[in-house]
Amino acid sequence: MGMERSYRLTKDAQFRQVRARGRSWPSPLLVLYALPNGSDRTRFGFSVSKRIGNAVVRNRVKRRLREAARQRRLQLEPGWDLVMIARQPIAEAPYQQVAALMEQLLRRARLWHEVA
Repeated sequence: MGMERSYRLTKDAQFRQVRARGRSWPSPLLVLYALPNGSDRTRFGFSVSKRIGNAVVRNRVKRRLREAARQRRLQLEPGWDLVMIARQPIAEAPYQQVAALMEQLLRRARLWHEVA
């Protein structure tokens, strides 16, 4: 099952606002941008440029990022818009590495809380 639309950023203006006004946390494979959204949901947006690879590669990277975010959604603080921008080496990285890195970035941003 994929990520529900209500948990996703869908408009270009939403992505631009998070990048312009939010804080960022970089890593070798991903950059996380976060901006409070004033709602009870944390929404995700994923950006994978053509530099990452062809359409097949980009879509695979986006699917992996969406799945990693979906699995971690319940541990996140509500009320944030998050944009994750893929960097070049992500296409070769295994899913477990991408998922662990996403969790690490969310912890660095203090958006993570343990669920009992």
